[in-house]
Amino acid sequence: MHKAKAPPPDVLLLFGIHLSILRKRRGWSQEQLALESELARSYVGGIERGKRNLSLRNIIRLADTLQVPASELLNFSRAIEETDKRETVEKPKGKRIK
Repeated sequence: MHKAKAPPPDVLLLFGIHLSILRKRRGWSQEQLALESELARSYVGGIERGKRNLSLRNIIRLADTLQVPASELLNFSRAIEETDKRETVEKPKGKRIK
């Protein structure tokens, strides 16, 4: 019998979570990152929420702005840890917490 494979992680969301971690480490808001990288704030917010599939040019632009190698933006280990933490604390759907 074969074990069922876990669904692949949403790489856009992992990228966004990791970008958020790196941004916060610098003490920047989304607006500050957007200004420094010359991207729209709503676009940066969309990236961090995993709603934007950004181009290689914008990955490099964000990496340069954050002064990290572009490869660091694709290192999702911290984002995976953060996602695991979020899933542990989220309330079950359909149940109200008073």
